[in-house]
Amino acid sequence: MKQGWVSIGGMIWAAALSAQAADLQGREDAAGQTVWFDGPSLPIEGRAFQDTDVYYDRLPARAQTAVPSSVWGLSRHSAGMALRFVTDANRVTVRWAVRNAALAMPHMPATGVSGVDLYQRTPAGWRFVKNGRPAAVTNTVEIAITPNAECLLYLPLYNGTARVEVGIPKGRALRTPPPRANGQTRPVVFYGTSITHGACASRPGMAFTAIAGRLADAPVVNLGFSGSGKMEIALCDLIAEIDASVYVLDCLWNMNDDLVRERAEPFIRALRDKRPATPILLAEDCNVFGRAPTSKAAILRALYEKLKAEDGAKWAELHYLEAREMLGHDGEGTVDGCHPNDLGMMRQGTLFGQALHRILTRPVQ
Repeated sequence: MKQGWVSIGGMIWAAALSAQAADLQGREDAAGQTVWFDGPSLPIEGRAFQDTDVYYDRLPARAQTAVPSSVWGLSRHSAGMALRFVTDANRVTVRWAVRNAALAMPHMPATGVSGVDLYQRTPAGWRFVKNGRPAAVTNTVEIAITPNAECLLYLPLYNGTARVEVGIPKGRALRTPPPRANGQTRPVVFYGTSITHGACASRPGMAFTAIAGRLADAPVVNLGFSGSGKMEIALCDLIAEIDASVYVLDCLWNMNDDLVRERAEPFIRALRDKRPATPILLAEDCNVFGRAPTSKAAILRALYEKLKAEDGAKWAELHYLEAREMLGHDGEGTVDGCHPNDLGMMRQGTLFGQALHRILTRPVQ
């Protein structure tokens, strides 16, 4: 890990913690021992739209009639959402309820599909603490934590979240987190496929989008839709509503050559017209052995080079990420020859994190 961007130094970290905001107000339980905070009362990352049907939906209610039905159904999953807070307690209790009783998939465990996942910031960067392993629709986990260290609680990847609550011992305080030391406030928006969605991470924090977000220390919006990342203009319109720091387009896994030829250029041009200055990162696909470029990636690369040559100023913030090292070359990076396991997610997330760091820290053109 590179000290300059994966973590923040101890002095900066301590200074950031001292900038904490006022206490949040919770409700005391009947026994008078625990104070509970409802999810909507806590700072949340990854929730891009306010006008949703259910609080933890990823697209606004009005999108139901605009996007394919498969996208709409998958948008009810809480992939990429995370509660971010600080407490002086030495333990927290998390209660959460999911919307679907199917807690797992044949190729993805319940901990990733329907579980929660807690990280804390340390002087060396974000570190995993403990996850919640779902056994039913409603679940509870108690987690020992380091007091006053920033917490990041990831929500389920492939299930909808109906309710989440964070409890701390009575007499302790829970606060909003300090600003990131790097000043990042606008999210990185990922749009893509089942892999972007999180398949098949063992827990939410191991999705490559989450890994990349922690490495670049930036909030993330996950708009991955399993089998349905196909660059419809309706999705471009919705994505462009989000004031992003970077738009990441990672759809090739769900598209064939003809669809890339048909949809990629109109989508990218429309996004640039709506957001003239925001960086756009185009990502390739590969196969289980890391063989790249694929025929689809070759088409995307040619489009990238065409746009850069067409107008260097307009497309100065168009970037490209090759997939050659995305899954490694040993064949060990997936669960099924396609979807990354945790090894593949770490490899992929590291590449995306490095690319995002370069984009987010480069001088303004």
